[in-house]
Amino acid sequence: METLLASPIFGFFLTILTYGIGTVLFNKFKTPFLNPLLFSMVCCIALIQIGVIPYDKYVQDTQMLSNFIPAATALFAVNIYKQLKLVKKYAFAIFASCLVGSITSIGCVMALCRLFGVEKMIEASLIGKSCTTPIAVDISTINGGISGIAIIAVVCTGILGAILAPTLAKIFKVKSPVAEGLAIGASSHVMGTSKALEIGEIQGALSGVAIGICGIITVVLTSIFY
Repeated sequence: METLLASPIFGFFLTILTYGIGTVLFNKFKTPFLNPLLFSMVCCIALIQIGVIPYDKYVQDTQMLSNFIPAATALFAVNIYKQLKLVKKYAFAIFASCLVGSITSIGCVMALCRLFGVEKMIEASLIGKSCTTPIAVDISTINGGISGIAIIAVVCTGILGAILAPTLAKIFKVKSPVAEGLAIGASSHVMGTSKALEIGEIQGALSGVAIGICGIITVVLTSIFY
C-alpha cells in the first residue's frame, strides 16, 4: 500500500478513477449533483484533507492532466469549424451576446464586491471568473489579484454552469440552440462547454465560440476598468 501511495502517478490515477465512478453514477441516476467533474473534485479534496495523499504530491502527480488543458480547449475548434456557416450567419448576434454577457459578469462582480466591502485585491481575483483559466489567471495577476483565488472562482463558476445550464434553459424556456450555447459559453467557459457538447453539436460549437470572444472582451474591459 505504501508503495502505491508513493507512486509518482498515484494522484493521476486517483483523479481518473474518481471521475470514472462519477460518470457511472451520473449515467445511472441522471442528477446534476453527480456531475463527474464535481464528484471527482469533492472526492479528491476529501482524500487530501484526510491525509491519503499530500496536496503537494497530488499537484505534482496531476501535472500531466494540467498540461492537457490547452490542447483540450483547442479541440473545441473542430466542432466550431463544423458549424462555421451558422457562426457566420449569426455573427452580429454572437458578438452582441458575448459583449452583454461579459459586461454582466464583470458588473455583477464589481457591484457585489463593493456592496459587501470586499478588498480590491479579491475583486481583481474574481473579475475574470467566467473566462477560461489561463485568461482569468492573467487578468488577476495583471490587476493585482491572487491567481489561486482566480482559479477557484473559475472552477466553481464552470461547475455550477455545467450543473445548472440545462435546468436554467428549461426554466427560462430557451428554445434556440444558438442562444443556449452562447449563454453557457459566456458564463461557464470550458467546463460549461463540455456540458453544451452533451446537449447538442450547435450548443457546443456556439459555446466554444463564446469562450474566445468573451475572453478577449473581458481582457479589454478589465483593462479599461482597472
